[in-house]
Amino acid sequence: MSFPNRIELTVGSSETGMRVDRFLHHRFPERSRSSFQNLIDESLVVIAGISVKSSYKVTEGEVVSVTFPPTAEPEVIPQKIPVDIIYEDRDIIVLNKPAGLVVHPGAGVRDGTLVNGLVYLHKSLSGVGGRLRPGIVHRLDKNTSGLLVVAKNDEAHWNLTRQFSEKSAYRIYFALVWFPMKEKEGKIETYLNRSKRDRTMFAVAESGRKAITFFQVEKSFQFLTLLRVRLMTGRTHQIRIHLNHIHHPVFGDPEYHGRLKQINQLERQADHQFARHLLGMIPHQALHARELGFVHPATGREVHFEAPLPPDFKNVLNALEKRENEADRAEK
Repeated sequence: MSFPNRIELTVGSSETGMRVDRFLHHRFPERSRSSFQNLIDESLVVIAGISVKSSYKVTEGEVVSVTFPPTAEPEVIPQKIPVDIIYEDRDIIVLNKPAGLVVHPGAGVRDGTLVNGLVYLHKSLSGVGGRLRPGIVHRLDKNTSGLLVVAKNDEAHWNLTRQFSEKSAYRIYFALVWFPMKEKEGKIETYLNRSKRDRTMFAVAESGRKAITFFQVEKSFQFLTLLRVRLMTGRTHQIRIHLNHIHHPVFGDPEYHGRLKQINQLERQADHQFARHLLGMIPHQALHARELGFVHPATGREVHFEAPLPPDFKNVLNALEKRENEADRAEK
């Protein structure tokens, strides 16, 4: 599962003028920009036979050649972990990740991840993401549930990565958020960067990586709203940060103000009690990757997948519907 030794990338028209380190990160967002800067510093990024600096600006039609040194990352330990596979063929796997499952090993997490389970099921997955991320094209936060596509070979991985980078692949989430919303739909566009208070978190900032999120109201309740959310970019914690930024944090989110902090803003004591009851039903953010669409990397056909809401999320919605129906009957 080693990363391919050398790849060649042709610059597209929309990428003209990008710094070469940004161009590489744009093509492969699962790898950090600094990792590409390190390769550039080691003269492993070449254009027209000449090694370039990070500040070099690429032009449409140029071929960027990247050589990857042997990785020192350890092998992933295969583990028998349940994997809810929705679709599989010789090129891809589409699965429904439960909340609470980390996608791949990383800092402080060596096993018990989705990748450990995938390696147990499949001896061969794409090596594009490195030894610790075999097959992983995109990710979900640990406590976010829903759809992921995994590449079983390098060709499929390059193809899918390009689709996510060019925004032709799409992801739609359902999010339950605090408080009624004035707008029925909207767009949130900001820059995101690491939080100055906690470097493991991210925040809206004056500079950083641009993030764009679209939302549409699916259902309104007394003090909560169910949203349909579409990502145009895939930044870490993007939906959670953006919804918190517009003062509608995701219900149950322990990191971005989605739990007890919001209860004091409710006017009625009965709502206080009911909100606490609902929070007891879901120990994580009510955020689910509901739909996923892309062009199949081998067949060239458009494919679309859906995953139902997980039981705890559904139970919260059922409780809200029941309370609303009871209130309607009482008024009659």
